Amino acid sequence: MIRAFQWDLARQVERLDFLLAQLPRYADWGYNELYLHLEDAVTYPSLPGVARADAYTTREFEKLVTTATRAGIKVVPIVNLLGHTQYLVKTPELRDLNELRAPDGSPLERGQLCPLHPRTLEVADKLLRDMEPFCIAGKVHVGLDESFHLGKHPLSRAEIARIGLASHFAGYVNRLHGLATGRGLQMGIWADMLAFIPEAIPQLPHGLAAYDWYYYPFDRHPRVELFNFAECDLAPALAAQGIAYWGCPMNGGFRYEPLPVFADRLGNLRSWWKRCRQTNAQGFLVTSWESNRLALEMTTVVDAAAASLWLDPQNDDNVGMLTKGFERVFGKTGAREAARAALRCDEHAFVGYAKWELNDRWDAAAGPEGPARAARSARFFNRLAKQKNIPAPFAASATFNAYLAEREAFLRSSAHLVQKLRRLHARSQTQLVTDCVTKALAAANAFSLRLREGSVAAKTMWRRTRDSKVVSPNELILARDTVRLRNWKRWLSASAKKTAHVLAASPMHGRWQLTFLVHNHAPALQKIFVEQQAADGTWTTLASRFTVEFCAQAARPAAKLYRKFSVAVDEPTRPLRIALRGVGEVAVGNVVLTDGVTVRHPAHWPARERRTMGSPAPKNGFPDLHLDQNRDVQPLVFYEIPNPQPAD
Repeated sequence: MIRAFQWDLARQVERLDFLLAQLPRYADWGYNELYLHLEDAVTYPSLPGVARADAYTTREFEKLVTTATRAGIKVVPIVNLLGHTQYLVKTPELRDLNELRAPDGSPLERGQLCPLHPRTLEVADKLLRDMEPFCIAGKVHVGLDESFHLGKHPLSRAEIARIGLASHFAGYVNRLHGLATGRGLQMGIWADMLAFIPEAIPQLPHGLAAYDWYYYPFDRHPRVELFNFAECDLAPALAAQGIAYWGCPMNGGFRYEPLPVFADRLGNLRSWWKRCRQTNAQGFLVTSWESNRLALEMTTVVDAAAASLWLDPQNDDNVGMLTKGFERVFGKTGAREAARAALRCDEHAFVGYAKWELNDRWDAAAGPEGPARAARSARFFNRLAKQKNIPAPFAASATFNAYLAEREAFLRSSAHLVQKLRRLHARSQTQLVTDCVTKALAAANAFSLRLREGSVAAKTMWRRTRDSKVVSPNELILARDTVRLRNWKRWLSASAKKTAHVLAASPMHGRWQLTFLVHNHAPALQKIFVEQQAADGTWTTLASRFTVEFCAQAARPAAKLYRKFSVAVDEPTRPLRIALRGVGEVAVGNVVLTDGVTVRHPAHWPARERRTMGSPAPKNGFPDLHLDQNRDVQPLVFYEIPNPQPAD
């Protein structure tokens, strides 16, 4: 069975010297193929204008491939040719290839390739021609995953109406397969679209390779998130069609995670290794995605830990695998201690949109929860960062995580402070307002020091393997935090001069704040919106959030997950509603609208009552994600109740 790993160069261009140094190590760990997810990270001579400014030149890319080959690792470029083709659509010269159209028929600026556009195969052939010299393994991977816009272009819509979605998709795969085989290359695709369109499998070409991916631990078969994590076994149908089967775990973090959730990643690796052996899979590919929020060495540790599956099969528990991972990457000293510490990090993981929205909205932390839980996480990461023998990228990652936890604790404390100040103002306790504001300014100044420490850690995580001239995504988050902190200090200073200013909106708490609980009891792909009606009758989104958690406890058909949703409301007299989009259902409850002094609850909605929104996720079929329109709404009509003012 082929053992492969992947680098996601599309999200950030790693320093070439760092990548070259890793290749002999991966060969020593028993990997024999490297998949390179490219998009606009390389120069395509036949399509000038596609590559971004910091893309690898042809000579640099050739050096990477040549070094891999010398180490005994064969290269497979990943050239997306359906979904995830924004790298093509972004260019004005290629925008007309977009599946998505405006009402006047013009192509939108974002979308994916239309399989039937007259130029699509021409562009695909140019991309394959440019990458052919680098297909050292005799393969090319064309992606095709998450292509949910199929059928939106008039040409596609007409063909689907005539021959069906399965034949439409399979026809495109066959045409691409013809281009690849014409160049002597085996073609690979991600297998997720075949879970949604299984009728396409009998129409696919023999000799194709399908890469089945799922990124959580599983017992028997991988699952499909959009089907409420129903099991899906594609292997028998693919084998019957003469299509090679691959299993693909994942090594790193999702979206904004600054560290992998290590136990989840190791469990995912073991699940796929077992399945690949049971299904006689052609290969086992450890994928890596969006690693630009992490120190790349920390995902390398997971790749090195995965090697224990074939190098040390008797040592397949979490601590044993991760110890070997740290040892292979950083040396034996402190490897076991680092492994145990990494697994403890999982208890404090910065995971899921409910956490990540603090990167964009500080008032999202406003609500009944206090700072204690986040403060515990901050203490844990601060201790870890100072632990002896911790590798530098791990220590920097711990410091950055400490900042995120300290930020959350600071935000929750500050939101409670706003409500306290308003209660004191309502009681005309001016001196107490002034005293509290003075303490809050001191706390804000202290947090400024934490922010600087977080910035240093973010730079360290990035610059160890990447271009120091490029500002990292984590640094951009901290830059926005700096602006919000400045605005918070201004709000406090204004409140010190005039206590009535405490009633104004702040970065921590709106004039009013709407909060409610979202119970994600049947995970799929749901998205919650809070909308308010404008004077002209239109509805405006105040805030929205996916319910996805990206952790093993959420990757199951039934879950007991609940998260607070909080959003600032400037004008409470205008109608409000909770809306649901996406796939699946959720329940909402504990709805409260408050300015800190007055509390309002929705009429005819008992506080303990949960109301289900949406409908159960389907168990099969091509999904309509419903992300641009509401699937369900819950109007909110509030009444005011007496609010006994708590002691401060």
